[in-house]
Amino acid sequence: MRGWRFFLPLGIFALFLGIAGYQLTQPKDDFVHSTMIGRPMPEFAMRPASPDRPGLSLADLKDGTPKLLNIWASWCIPCAAEAPQLAALKAQGAPIVGVAIRDRPEDVAAFLARYGNPFDRIGADDLSELQLAIGSSGVPETFVIDGDGIIRYQHIGDIRASDVPMLMEKLREAGR
Repeated sequence: MRGWRFFLPLGIFALFLGIAGYQLTQPKDDFVHSTMIGRPMPEFAMRPASPDRPGLSLADLKDGTPKLLNIWASWCIPCAAEAPQLAALKAQGAPIVGVAIRDRPEDVAAFLARYGNPFDRIGADDLSELQLAIGSSGVPETFVIDGDGIIRYQHIGDIRASDVPMLMEKLREAGR
């Protein structure tokens, strides 16, 4: 009776080591698997975040044209870093709409004046409601939305120069 009390903690520790060792042998998976891929965008309508661009609604994403939906903020440093890549995507013909998260119109305008404005429309998400509804965990994030308003791809983090061809390909795929 006394022996099992001695070996029980040792057995639990050995089981823990076995599980940890097994996990260490599994291949690394850097891809975040979004549960929103293939699902429709939720119903929404946002006021303009900038005086020079219209706001954004679900109807704007269901017009038959695939689009990049960029979640960003004027206070976001990586958002400034991805500005040249958004400009490159726009120059290659990518329709881009934006959602400004918890931002003031004057800050949005100053950001766009400094870094450029690749957006056809910019909606203001003051409470991050749309951001959370589509599974975005931070800024910046970019989604490929097909012409029927279905989420086809989610890019987490800032867009790097090496991501531009892949995003253009995802956008083309969403148009098929």
